Amino acid sequence: MRAALKMDKIPLTDTKPVVITKDLIHHLHFPKEEVLNSSFDKNVRNKDLEQAIVLGNVYHSKVAILFEDIEGQKKVETTIWGVTDKAVILKGDIMIPIHRIIRIIY
Repeated sequence: MRAALKMDKIPLTDTKPVVITKDLIHHLHFPKEEVLNSSFDKNVRNKDLEQAIVLGNVYHSKVAILFEDIEGQKKVETTIWGVTDKAVILKGDIMIPIHRIIRIIY
């Protein structure tokens, strides 16, 4: 039920995200604007990030992160090692700003 609710609330576009490796993320440029409009969507994202940290640190499981840089939507499958108040931390000190993350898929 939660997944269905999440899919209804988080905006989807007709644009298919470009799948990239995490090693390319440090070459990307991220605008300062938030990609999610509603507080509900932001709360869902935060809860999903908490779950993704557990999956990464305890079970060493990968998740898909759908995010947007200046060129458009990107998707990366990786393990989340940590989260600060501003960014998601991946292996190798690679970071994705939280305000640019559209969805976490696990």
